[in-house]
Amino acid sequence: MTAGNDFDPAQAEPELFSALLTPHRSLNRTGFIVLMAFLSVISFAAGFAFWLMGAWPVFGFFGLDVLLIYWAFKVNFRRAKATEEILVTSSELRVRRVSHRGHVVEWVLNPLWVQLDQKTHAEFGIEKLYLVSRGRRVSIASFLGPDEKASFAKALLAALQAAKRGPTYNPVS
Repeated sequence: MTAGNDFDPAQAEPELFSALLTPHRSLNRTGFIVLMAFLSVISFAAGFAFWLMGAWPVFGFFGLDVLLIYWAFKVNFRRAKATEEILVTSSELRVRRVSHRGHVVEWVLNPLWVQLDQKTHAEFGIEKLYLVSRGRRVSIASFLGPDEKASFAKALLAALQAAKRGPTYNPVS
């Protein structure tokens, strides 16, 4: 036997498909600081105007509004830490979901038995994507919009079909 015929279990299977999905956030940290500074200045100016008119309690309510907006953005940024990783090889389909709190849930499915199910709305396009295997339905790609889901579903279907064809043997490499 030659070294080329040895079985190396450490050698990983080739990936047919790999995707890391994260929620989209249009406002980055710099934009958040600029927005909060702008809101604080406007709120302070409006509150100060009410204070000068004699309605001093209104000044505090303007400050509460800014704090509420700050808290809402912080919750939004914390939820953006969620991820979903989908990996397809010829022998397994792995879905790994990490919540914004760090909780990890992982499903390992056989790609030969997995079907991709879509819930489609006539006007909006694909609303939900599911992996169906042995009576279980796993919702995937919930972060994506309808057009992104369609593109993702097309790529995932191609990978599942490649997995169903089986591994290819290339004696040259």
